[in-house]
Amino acid sequence: MAIAVVSSRRMMINIRNPIRRFFTELTQPSSITPINQDHLLRVCTILYQQQHSPDSRLVTKLSSTKFQLTHEFFLQVCNNFPLSWRPVHRFFLYSQTHHPDFSHTSTTSNKMLGIIGKSRNMDLFWELAQETGESGLVNDKTFRIVLKTLASARELNKCVSFFHLMNGFGYLYNVGTMNRGVETLCKEKLVEEAKFVVNKLKEFIKPDEVTYRTMIQGFCDVGDLIEAAKLWNLMMDEGFEVDVEAGKKIMETFLKQNQFDEASKVFYVMVSKRGGDLDVSFYRVMIGRLCNNGRIDLALKLLEEMRERGVQVDNLTWGDIIYGLLVKRRVAEAYKMVEGIENPDISIYHALIKGNVKIKRASEATEVFRKMIQRGCEPIMHTYLMLLQGHLGRRGRKGPDPLVNFDTIFVGGMIKAGKRLEATKYVERTLKRGLEVPRFDYSKFLQCYSNEEGVVMFEEMSKKLREVSLFDLADIFQRYGEKMSTRERRRDR
Repeated sequence: MAIAVVSSRRMMINIRNPIRRFFTELTQPSSITPINQDHLLRVCTILYQQQHSPDSRLVTKLSSTKFQLTHEFFLQVCNNFPLSWRPVHRFFLYSQTHHPDFSHTSTTSNKMLGIIGKSRNMDLFWELAQETGESGLVNDKTFRIVLKTLASARELNKCVSFFHLMNGFGYLYNVGTMNRGVETLCKEKLVEEAKFVVNKLKEFIKPDEVTYRTMIQGFCDVGDLIEAAKLWNLMMDEGFEVDVEAGKKIMETFLKQNQFDEASKVFYVMVSKRGGDLDVSFYRVMIGRLCNNGRIDLALKLLEEMRERGVQVDNLTWGDIIYGLLVKRRVAEAYKMVEGIENPDISIYHALIKGNVKIKRASEATEVFRKMIQRGCEPIMHTYLMLLQGHLGRRGRKGPDPLVNFDTIFVGGMIKAGKRLEATKYVERTLKRGLEVPRFDYSKFLQCYSNEEGVVMFEEMSKKLREVSLFDLADIFQRYGEKMSTRERRRDR
């Protein structure tokens, strides 16, 4: 490790030095409390080089370095060792023994616990978690870190024991704290572990509707609808009202798995139990899925039921219905419905564009594009992608072989450069290996030309397209170049 001190007292680090990866952000000044970056660099270097040295040697090295220990300084040291527990822990011990005026806070303790937890040193982690409780530095974030770390390591009994220990230290059993811990576990797909903790703590902390809702949503996210349904039934058995968000999540998951009959049962249970509390977003889940699956008549029937119950239909729901009608080629009905909408927004126009593209009416989709511009509704990137896919084919798909995970921008670029033989060889090679050549990826294409050169290119492209009577494509590319081709233009739309 080549580290040299020069006369200007600045540290020079060899770029081949592995320690360099810890100091990539040291040149960025802190926006909270200014700290001396040279001192921070020196302390981190000592901690890295002397992390296995005896305590006396490490203390001597650190004590000979002048630095002001503040909370921000300690956090910056931790940031430079995100997955290495030893330097952070040894610096923590040094701060306790040689800086009596410095006291740790919940923020510094949580930072250190997070690093030690990620390094999977579970014995040290459990010891420090208890010390944090004894010191009175525990907060909700501490519970989140501890539960996530212990549950990931399958230390489930310790997850429960942590609540009991904290109760002994004055952090009384609290359903809100438990719910936040359960939420953290469910986000990490540790739903079974969350359920175990809740069941073990039932005698001390009674779960509420938030607890059940969070676990139901967690089981739906991991695809375990059986457990989600059991919890839903248990929630009702314990006297809670049918939770709208939980029922909505179960219904969505059934629909994603194409279990329409089961989703319908949940839907009508929700309607019978909580009909007056259901809003348009709940009905839209079912209506949108029906329209996408071609069951437009059933979707229209459900729309009428929804309106009879006094639920106001929003533009997103109208958009789903319009798309469903167009896919079934009931074009006149779709446009008649659009005429009855008072304030059509981009969701309505997108439904028209998407539906027309689906039934191979790209010219009609472009006409919708022109009308939305005339009425002051500004297109977004997704608008252009749908239009290009309608005129030129679907987005590119990737083959299973990494060697052909290129889109045809590669082929088009070689042809544009006059290398037609190389482009032909590329296509032949991929076909002989039995792999489909990926189609054009419009998203990547537009991204590659989102610069000032793209502005000129789109303008020239629109002129050439008009020369060969491709006016629809010319209008699309010209509008994109005028309004969307650079970040500044998108910001000023």
